[in-house]
Amino acid sequence: MIKSFLILISFHIFLFSSQQIVLVVADDFNTSKASLEFYDDNILKLKAEVNLGTNGLGWGIGELDLSKNDHDPRKHEGDKKAPAGVFKLTNIFGYENNSNYKLPYLYASKQLICIDDSDSKFYNQLVQAKGDEKSFEYMRRKDNQYKYGVTVLHNKNGVSQRGSCIFLHIQKYEGSSTAGCTSMKESDLKRIINLLDKTRNPILIQIPKSSSEEIKQHYKQLSESKLLN
Repeated sequence: MIKSFLILISFHIFLFSSQQIVLVVADDFNTSKASLEFYDDNILKLKAEVNLGTNGLGWGIGELDLSKNDHDPRKHEGDKKAPAGVFKLTNIFGYENNSNYKLPYLYASKQLICIDDSDSKFYNQLVQAKGDEKSFEYMRRKDNQYKYGVTVLHNKNGVSQRGSCIFLHIQKYEGSSTAGCTSMKESDLKRIINLLDKTRNPILIQIPKSSSEEIKQHYKQLSESKLLN
């Protein structure tokens, strides 16, 4: 009983100690458009418009089990939905060999890939290609959408078929939907990347508007957000 109580306390400390929040709110589960606000403590640092999956949102597997209705869509591999929920932002990746970002940096070499094969033991992981992978995505793209980006810790335990390789990245073109990531103008993404700081526990909260009240209950620093009101 004491152990369970301590776990509950620690969980709530995580919720309220997150100092940096990338908040993305869509009108509903079906739209591929959304609005973004970046908060550092309770200070709004950035507003932007972003693109979601071609088929909108589906509940993903993240850090907080938000309320769901039976008819709400769930995120699955290949469904072209961006994950809804609360997720840690773990690292920045990019084409430059070195960086001075405040979040861990991963160099996107020509051999770096993300595994989207649910049967692989490396499912939903960024690894160096060995040549025997069945299904994967190259992180070094010719279209520069991954020139730099941020890894979203969705489905961290690699639950089969629940979705993989989720990032914040540069949009293909203005208004272009994604295969399941969240994309935006290069200038907006660059500002976010320069602000992210691992000591401030950055997270992505990505939700349909219908979950606004629940998010405000968990994250008091977002109580004045125009996206949630």
